[in-house]
Amino acid sequence: MNYEDTKAQKNLLRLERVSLAAPVGSQYLLKEISFEVFPGDRLCLIGPSGAGKTSLLRLLNRLLEPTAGTIYLENQDYRKLPVIPLRRQVMLVSQEPKLLGMTVRDALAYPLVLQGVTKQVIQQQLLKWIEQLHLPEDWLGRTEVQLSQGQRQLVGIVRALMIEPKILLFDEPTSALDAGRAAYVLQVLTQLCNEGKTTVVMVNHQLDLAQMFCNRVLYLQDGQLLEDVSATQLDWANLRDRFIQAEAQAAQDWG
Repeated sequence: MNYEDTKAQKNLLRLERVSLAAPVGSQYLLKEISFEVFPGDRLCLIGPSGAGKTSLLRLLNRLLEPTAGTIYLENQDYRKLPVIPLRRQVMLVSQEPKLLGMTVRDALAYPLVLQGVTKQVIQQQLLKWIEQLHLPEDWLGRTEVQLSQGQRQLVGIVRALMIEPKILLFDEPTSALDAGRAAYVLQVLTQLCNEGKTTVVMVNHQLDLAQMFCNRVLYLQDGQLLEDVSATQLDWANLRDRFIQAEAQAAQDWG
């Protein structure tokens, strides 16, 4: 599904002039951000460090509340939706997922246990997704300290997919995976989006993977949305140059 196809559909998420003030001082982390997310979108948030990408994901999951503006899920104001049911529909997968001291098996099942899902259905979901993502069965008895960062990332992705939310929010989900595994995970996510089973909004600094995966790109810098463009219409070489220059400038400013 390409961007032009999705634009003919009803939006799933909509942001209208959303701003987020910094916790201290008068600066804004995000400034009047407006865009729509359509069913089946594979949307990548790209921009230099400090652009506001992770803050934007946290707004979409209601871990943060906007200072100004409004976010809508299927035309319903976020502020009028109960937080827990909202997060089951719009799920954030962090770069460093935590297993809360559980084994991998228990951590994968736990969100469904909280929803009152039967053991039989949980087992079916478990078998489905560990097979789909090629999660080795011998991992299921391991705890967090027995897994590498990349292994924890893969477990976090499987845990989110087991819930089958409407929208998956990913913050650098493949940063610790080897190239082959990362490409396969993105291939699975692409297929799910194309089948209409989920929608993905992803922060990704790996532009080669972003180019392979996304159908849309939102380019952020200094808290502002500078571009919202179809991936097929984007000048990727120019984007890489801008990205490198912006990162270099940010490094100078921090220095």
